[in-house]
Amino acid sequence: MSVAERFVTHSVDNQAPPLGRYNAYATDTALREAVHREGGGWAEAHLNEFGIVSGGELMELGYTANENKPKLKTFDRYGHRIDEVEFHPAYHRVMQLGMQYGVHAYAWRNADKAGAQVARAALSYLHYQAEQGTGCPLTMTHSAVPAINHSPELAKLWLPRITSTEYDPRVLPAGEKTGCTIGMGMTEKQGGSDVRANTTRAYLQADGSYEIVGHKWFFSAPMCDAWLVLAYTDAGLGCFLMPKIRPDGSRNAIRIQRLKDKLGDWSNASSEVEFLGAYAQLVGKEGRGVATILEMVALTRLDCMIGSSGLMRQALVQALHHTKHRKAFGHLLAEQPLMQNVLADLALETEAAVALTLRIARAVDASTRHPGEAALARVGTAIGKYWICKRTPAMVNEAQECLGGAGYVEETSLPRLYRQAPLNSIWEGSGNIQCLDVLRALSKEPETREALFGELLAAKGEHPDLDREVGWLEQALDDRATLELRSRMVVERMALALQGSILLRAGNSDVANAFCNSRLGGEHGLVFGTLGVGASLAGLVARAGLE
Repeated sequence: MSVAERFVTHSVDNQAPPLGRYNAYATDTALREAVHREGGGWAEAHLNEFGIVSGGELMELGYTANENKPKLKTFDRYGHRIDEVEFHPAYHRVMQLGMQYGVHAYAWRNADKAGAQVARAALSYLHYQAEQGTGCPLTMTHSAVPAINHSPELAKLWLPRITSTEYDPRVLPAGEKTGCTIGMGMTEKQGGSDVRANTTRAYLQADGSYEIVGHKWFFSAPMCDAWLVLAYTDAGLGCFLMPKIRPDGSRNAIRIQRLKDKLGDWSNASSEVEFLGAYAQLVGKEGRGVATILEMVALTRLDCMIGSSGLMRQALVQALHHTKHRKAFGHLLAEQPLMQNVLADLALETEAAVALTLRIARAVDASTRHPGEAALARVGTAIGKYWICKRTPAMVNEAQECLGGAGYVEETSLPRLYRQAPLNSIWEGSGNIQCLDVLRALSKEPETREALFGELLAAKGEHPDLDREVGWLEQALDDRATLELRSRMVVERMALALQGSILLRAGNSDVANAFCNSRLGGEHGLVFGTLGVGASLAGLVARAGLE
């Protein structure tokens, strides 16, 4: 034995190989079926192409973009105030690819096609698996369109640039750019979700513009070209479009106080700002700012569902890959009964999430043509955001556990997914806000109850547990005395019933029966991996696999 050989302590074996590049769309059966079921199948070729990008270059860029956090540059080297945020080139490349494939604008560029919102939701779902932070500016750019459409002159200038597929990070007036992104400034430190407590004010100028004085506690994506912000006029809260650069080419009076030091979402910058007479233009009518910006909020809440579903899928992908290659006690992890239960349960949760998400995307898509779909979108978005976003942290943590200690180490993607997992339940209204929104819709807009139960009863007779659950929900809503107190339980069961109804009608009996038996029938514990003995574990795992 040579001297060198005496110091060889071990060989590296029983390690999962790198996942490598893969097609994140083609390998996702549940996603592909949902896209076709909900009317987005015409975008199959585009989604397949982006699936290759998402599971390849974007996935690799995501690591780098999150290892190199954005930096606030308050002044340039000469002492001029610039209030800029500096990003790593990986961030810019992710944004470029996201806009090239239309994560921010695919629905608007294909608005003449039924299912455009479904196809765009699938793009966002794929993008979010690879890199989450850029989802913020892409989401807000997408969701700003309905609000800006309330002001035709603003729409004429901004919408061609918002819907452009070119990423243009240059700091220029909007009219000189090839593409623009939009952010949002709603909340203030004294009010949070209670925007009526805002103190920021807008002052009308002789030319019809406004000067805004105040602050925002969360000013999302300060790298954007403009933001929709709320500010008071004498008529009440108004919605205003505030550009980074004034029409004369000077910097707007927006002062970034600091960037938020966040739990996750590291590649993206969130900030606190002050407005020192910032130039802005009214969007919609004075005093109708909340109603105007809520059109943006409704779409960003849908994107919370999309993003959380995407996190689930990517966590599942990581768990499946590891367990198919790692042995313990003489067998592959994925072949062991208890691990199969865990993996099957995670796959079931993920499929239910994407099924509900794309069904609501179809409702949003059809809302301008069908009042019933508009009503379903109104109530279903809040239901889905509440439940899917609540389930994600526990689901991602369970996937971490499948990897053991490796799942807690930054070299894998799971710590980043886990840090990201709580965000969507907080952003755009916490869980309580969503539950109260559901109750408000059902009490003030009777058509939402009709649409909700219409969707549930579409699967009547398909499974006894779903039928029983629908009856329970009807009684629970009729007992109004303590409904607000019970609303979390009620909304949770609405979400599960909706998922069960959609899966039953989707036609895969293994998936639908396992879901209804476990989630609606009580054949499930309080953690993942507690499916009953009748569940098709191997079938569920195989359906979710990458091969």
